[in-house]
Amino acid sequence: MNKNSTRVYSTVTGNICPTCSKKLSVCKCNKSLAPSPSGDGKVRVSRESKGRKGSGVSLISGLALSEKELKVLAKKLKQICGSGGAVKSGIIEIQGEHRDKLVEELKKLGFLAIKVGG
Repeated sequence: MNKNSTRVYSTVTGNICPTCSKKLSVCKCNKSLAPSPSGDGKVRVSRESKGRKGSGVSLISGLALSEKELKVLAKKLKQICGSGGAVKSGIIEIQGEHRDKLVEELKKLGFLAIKVGG
């Protein structure tokens, strides 16, 4: 490398494993470690309408479940509420105002569910 040259562009690690410095597609460091579900044991059911043109959604957060388990639970809750929804970043979104129904159903399933917000 030339003494006068400088790095113009860097993606810090990009698609390279920070542990072994191999490409992520070839790396075997983190594949054996499954990501642990995060959560504090309290399931929070809230309502939000920001960025949705006034349409409210019920948000369920704090579930210590894997992505696959979240999708199964979301499907069951959507059927109970009779509406659509999605799982995004570990948070279940159910379209509409269904907080009371969701808290009741989550308690039946054994979760410590609380209603958050006004």
